[in-house]
Amino acid sequence: MASKKPLKLPLAAAEVDRSAHLRTDEAFLKSAWPTAEVLVFTNERFSTNAEQLNFHKGIDLGLYQPETDYFLGVKDSKTFFVRHLPVGQGSNLELKTLREVGAFLPSRDIGLAVHAQGLANWHQKHPMCSQCGGKTVAASGGSIRKCLVDNSEHYPRTDGAIIVLVKDDKDRILLGRQKVWPKNRFSTFAGFVEPGESFEHCVTREVLEEAGVELTDINYLGSQPWPFPASLMIAFEAITNTPDLARPDGDEIEEIRWFSRAEMKSAIIDNSLILPLEISVARQMIKSWYGDGAESDLKGNESWR
Repeated sequence: MASKKPLKLPLAAAEVDRSAHLRTDEAFLKSAWPTAEVLVFTNERFSTNAEQLNFHKGIDLGLYQPETDYFLGVKDSKTFFVRHLPVGQGSNLELKTLREVGAFLPSRDIGLAVHAQGLANWHQKHPMCSQCGGKTVAASGGSIRKCLVDNSEHYPRTDGAIIVLVKDDKDRILLGRQKVWPKNRFSTFAGFVEPGESFEHCVTREVLEEAGVELTDINYLGSQPWPFPASLMIAFEAITNTPDLARPDGDEIEEIRWFSRAEMKSAIIDNSLILPLEISVARQMIKSWYGDGAESDLKGNESWR
């Protein structure tokens, strides 16, 4: 059995101080804007330079606009914002998704990008008050929205989701393929936490529903944000003592396969296995299980769908 290594979760990086006490200081936000480092985000894409995020100076983007400019925090005497452009703007910029560039970004920039994308997506999808239907506007540096009618405050939504690496007593892992994925694309099992449900209960339910096996020894591995659009992925590993009962549910999961390390290496070589993206929790759990040689042996095609 491969030795256990700490689970590396790329999107969990958080080097920037979010400085919540500054969000309500409009004077500070306006004064900091001209010299601030500003990400530009539109239609699920960031302004980039090759495989790195492009930071614009606030002064080059014009005046600070509270409805589209969201405060991200402070690090090393630099202030960071994101400008959220409406869909259709930014055609003069080189734009790439976080999925495309995430694996190449330094930790500081990954944390900023995840924060920025999560905020921008939430603002775009919540222009109206859920209590009275009135119009809402961005407030507190973009960290909340306020209703202009009933003055209620609304906070960014985060959807709890579990993801689990299922193993048997031979230390094989079970992967599944969804119907909507490309041929040979397999991943670990995941699902959203339902109201009144614990993470552990969700792990047990999702795996039983999707793969037909019962679980024991459920262990927490880590967490990372997944802003596609607004999830927080809670990672677990678990053992099943009923591996022979494994079967796809036929609805969401179309095919399942058990893999030993030798079988996985062989499947990568003959292109019969496509793994999830490098920035995903699933990929990092698989690499951690595989152990020594994962960086070289598991290189190959990858896909997020």
